[in-house]
Order: sequence, then structure tokens, then C-alpha cells
Amino acid sequence: MLIGTELLAKVKEFGDGSKSDLVRAAGYLSTKKDGTERLNFTAFYEALLEAKGMIFGAGSSGGKGRPGRSLSYATKVQFNGNLMVGKAYTSQLGLEPGDEFEIKLGRKQIRLVPLGAADEEEE
Repeated sequence: MLIGTELLAKVKEFGDGSKSDLVRAAGYLSTKKDGTERLNFTAFYEALLEAKGMIFGAGSSGGKGRPGRSLSYATKVQFNGNLMVGKAYTSQLGLEPGDEFEIKLGRKQIRLVPLGAADEEEE
């Protein structure tokens, strides 16, 4: 199987040929139990993306599987008027199911204050 600059050179040299022939020429094929040939398009495209400098998958996440989405720290009011704070945020704060909060409304802000916690003065 070709990788890196060799793969890029093969793709460039191949021109307008069929995708199946290109994948076969680059060596991304395997043999099924019944002896027929199987083209590994996914592996080919992943190698092509890596050859072009796009690193993804287990290699970029430290071997812990797919990285998932990154937290944006932004949300929006849903169609039913609810405002949702996702599990990733509550986990980051160490919150557990059943934790209770007082909702404090300020100028263009909403603060969640744990019940029983001393509240800081509003600005």
C-alpha cells in the first residue's frame, strides 16, 4: 500500500482513470474468504487525507478513540423555550444528578448558584 508522497504521486500520475483502478493500483485491496478481491476505499481515502496533511482518528486523540466535538461554551434557546446545558459541561464542573441550583437573573446573564452556597454580590 502506498502512503505519503508516493500515494500523492500515484494519484497525480493516474489522472482521470476510474477510482476503483486507482485504489487497486495504490495497493488498497484485500482478498475475501471466497477468493474475490475487495477494494478498501476508506483506507485509501484516509491515507490520501493524511498524505495531504490532515491528521485525524486515533493518532490525533492520543489513542482514545474518536475525539468527538469540542466544547463551544455557547448554547441557544430551544423551540420550546428551554435552555439546555449539556452533560459535557456538567461533568466538567463535577455536577451530579439531583444537584440543585438557584437561578439568578442579571443584566443579560443567567447565573446558577448551588443551593446553600454563599452568593457573591452582583456587579
